[in-house]
Amino acid sequence: MQTGGVSFWWRDIGLPVPRPALDGDTQADVCIIGAGYTGLWTAYYLKAARPDLSVIVVEKRFAGFGASGRNGGWLTGGFAWSHDRYAQKGEAGVRAMVAAMNGTVAEVLRVASTEGIDADICPTDELMVATLPAQAARMRAETDHRRRWGEEGRVHAIDARALAQRIAIPNALGAMVVEGVARVQPAKLVSGLARVVAAKGVRIVEGTEVTDLSPGLVTTPFGRVRAGVVLRCTEGFTATLPGHRRDWLPMNSAQITTEPLPPEIWAKIGWQNNEIVGDFANAYCYCQRTREGRITVGARGVPYRFGSAIDHDGTPDAETIRRLTAILHRHFPAARSARIDHAWCGVLGVPRDWCATVGYDAATRMGFAGGYVGVGVSTSNLAGRTLADLALGHDSALSRLPWVNRPLARWEPEPLRWLGVRAMYALYAMADRAEAGGGPPSRLARLGNFLTGR
Repeated sequence: MQTGGVSFWWRDIGLPVPRPALDGDTQADVCIIGAGYTGLWTAYYLKAARPDLSVIVVEKRFAGFGASGRNGGWLTGGFAWSHDRYAQKGEAGVRAMVAAMNGTVAEVLRVASTEGIDADICPTDELMVATLPAQAARMRAETDHRRRWGEEGRVHAIDARALAQRIAIPNALGAMVVEGVARVQPAKLVSGLARVVAAKGVRIVEGTEVTDLSPGLVTTPFGRVRAGVVLRCTEGFTATLPGHRRDWLPMNSAQITTEPLPPEIWAKIGWQNNEIVGDFANAYCYCQRTREGRITVGARGVPYRFGSAIDHDGTPDAETIRRLTAILHRHFPAARSARIDHAWCGVLGVPRDWCATVGYDAATRMGFAGGYVGVGVSTSNLAGRTLADLALGHDSALSRLPWVNRPLARWEPEPLRWLGVRAMYALYAMADRAEAGGGPPSRLARLGNFLTGR
């Protein structure tokens, strides 16, 4: 089994040929920090609106090294944050944002088709499975909640019999179905997007760490970039930038992938429509069936490292691999004998109020986007379109969405944030153990959410 380094997704297609680092001082109309989904989508829409703009993207490692090349490949268009918190600016704005988020799936598919990006994209449904009475209660509540906020046309619940016709998961009581989603190969999507924006004249410099940023100026060890607009698109790595350690907490998530499974195992599991599959455990998981017939399973790894530290090159610990393997065997027992080929992890950005934000200051001409809490594949597309509108001074439907310029609360100093996050996940684990006996939803999970503002 290979562990760490890059994700399986990069191993699947091979690492990209490195692009040159910055080679001295330069100028541009727009400088974007971070060549992940957010930065690349922003560059794409800037050039679509203004082909004459000079745009440079500055990347510490290589395009897609971070979460964009490590995630679970769920292109959902889902609204994963508190509707009520955004509704402080009015319910209509939240409903507009829900609709905009739902539309990201079709938009990504449109761009991929138009630009010739082959990312193993498979339109499908999302199945969020309940295997215990407490999980079934959460399933019903979440289904009702999302339907109330404008997703009645794409979200509904099915019973155990209907679920069994699609996928065999032991003890399943039913599932929440989200229509209009897609499975993707994350590294193929980000590498394809990087290729497209580079062909449109965007300069991507790799192996170039940003050591300081200020209005109109981005500093690196290899030179400075002077730009009229500076956009920070670093998501889970934001804590590594000067002055931003407490903006977003770098939360860890990990995955494993099996070897390709033979037809006789798939005959037992079903899963013929490539649905993306998760569950309603408090410590939830996310899974996909890949192009070549593997199963990937993801969940939280070591949830948070003291001082907002980043994991060592994406290497998960042995206990995390054991827990992911246990989830695989519990949900897909027919795959119990399958070899685990790769395990890896990465970080995602978590705001103090667990709500994503796009920000832009017209006076300083500096902006940012992130805090996606794990749903960045689709959210980054909407963020990129919104950042582009803001940077260009467009008064649009996107620039008026309620996540734009909402105040950011900073995380507490250490050791408080380390203790709080560790306590939250310990309480989730305790809640799942308590619910395993068939009881109602545990209050321990709600206590964990309260501790961290979730």
